Amino acid sequence: MRMLLRYTAAFAMVAMLAPAAKAADIVDTAVSAGSFKTLAAALGAADLVDTLKGEGPFTVFAPTDEAFKKLPEGTVAELLKPENKAALAGILTYHVVPGSVMAEQVVKLSGATTVNGQRADIKVDDNGVMVDGAKVVTTDIQCDNGVIHVIDSVILPADKTIPETASAAGSFGTLLAAVGAAGLAETLGSEGPFTVFAPTDEAFGALPAGTIETLLKPENKQQLVDILTYHVIAGRVYSPDALAAKNAETLQGTTVAIAATESGASVNNARLLTTDLDASNGVIHVIDRVLIPSGKKVDAKKMIFEAISSGVPMYNAGHHAQCASLYQRTMETVMASTTDTEMRSHMQMVLTAAKRETCPMERAWTLRRGMDQMYARLP
Repeated sequence: MRMLLRYTAAFAMVAMLAPAAKAADIVDTAVSAGSFKTLAAALGAADLVDTLKGEGPFTVFAPTDEAFKKLPEGTVAELLKPENKAALAGILTYHVVPGSVMAEQVVKLSGATTVNGQRADIKVDDNGVMVDGAKVVTTDIQCDNGVIHVIDSVILPADKTIPETASAAGSFGTLLAAVGAAGLAETLGSEGPFTVFAPTDEAFGALPAGTIETLLKPENKQQLVDILTYHVIAGRVYSPDALAAKNAETLQGTTVAIAATESGASVNNARLLTTDLDASNGVIHVIDRVLIPSGKKVDAKKMIFEAISSGVPMYNAGHHAQCASLYQRTMETVMASTTDTEMRSHMQMVLTAAKRETCPMERAWTLRRGMDQMYARLP
C-alpha cells in the first residue's frame, strides 16, 4: 500500500509540473505540445484523427518524437506508406484505451485492454510505471475527450497469429501437428479472434500410450477436431474475464469450467501455467493437460432402462455374453456422458469387477447389479 501511495503521489507530482492549458481534444493537445509531430503524422496516415477528436473518452499512451526515433531506421517511413495503413492503425490503437484512466487508476492495474483488442501489460516497480516496457514520463494531461500519459518508447502489439506464436514458443509441437492433421491451421490463422487453451508437448505426452498416434490417423479426424475445438473459445478472452465468467462455450459446442483455486487457476482439470499470451488474432493460455470433451448429453436413466429391458430376455435365452456386452457398452456410454465424479467412480469399479469375471453369466449379473444401483441414484 505504501508503494502504491508513493507512485500515485509521484504521478501527481509529474502532472503538476506539466504546464496548465485550456482543455482541447486529444489530437489538438498533442499537436500544440510540439513534441508529438510523428504521432500526429501517423494518426493522419492511419485516418485516426477524426476518431481521436471524437467524443471518446479515450486514454492515450503517447510516444514522443524521441520515442519514435528509437525504432529501427526506416520503420516510421515504411509504416507511413499507404499500403501499410492497416498495420499502422493496429500499432496506434494499441496505444489507446477506452475510457478516461487517470494515473491513480493506472498504478492499480496489471494490464489494460486497448482499442486494438490486445492487452498492454502495466508494471509498477522501483523504476517507475511501465506500459509494455515503455516508461511513463508525464501523466494526467487532461483533454476534453480523455487523458494523455506520455511514454518514452513506442509499444508494439503482437504481429504473429496463434499458430505462429505457438510455433515460436517451441513447446507446442504436438499441438501444431494435431492442428495440421485436423485441418484447423487455416482457421486458427485467420482473423478470429480466438482464445486457445494450449496444452504443452508434456501435456500431450501424459496421454495414454498410443493416443496421439491414433488420433492423428485420417479415419479419426473428426474425433481430433472435437478435441482441439474443445480448447478454443470465440473472441479474445483474457484471464481476469475468464475467471469472472467461470465457464465458457467452446467451438466444439460444450462448455469448460474456469476456476481459481488455492494452487492456481484451472480449466476443467487442467492447471493454467501461463496466461494472456497475445497473438495478432487472439490470446493463448497455456495448460498442463489435454482437455477431453465429454460425450454428447444422453438420457442416462432411459438408456439403462432400455438396456435392461433388452438384456433380460437375452439373458433368459442363454445369451449371457451378448447380454454382458450390452450392459458394458451402456455403462461406458453413461460414464462418458456424466460429470458426477462419484457416479463415475462407482461405474468404474463395477466395470473393473466385471472384467475379472471369466464366466459370462457372472459378468452379466455384476454389470446388472451395478446398473440397478445407478438407475436408483439417477433423478
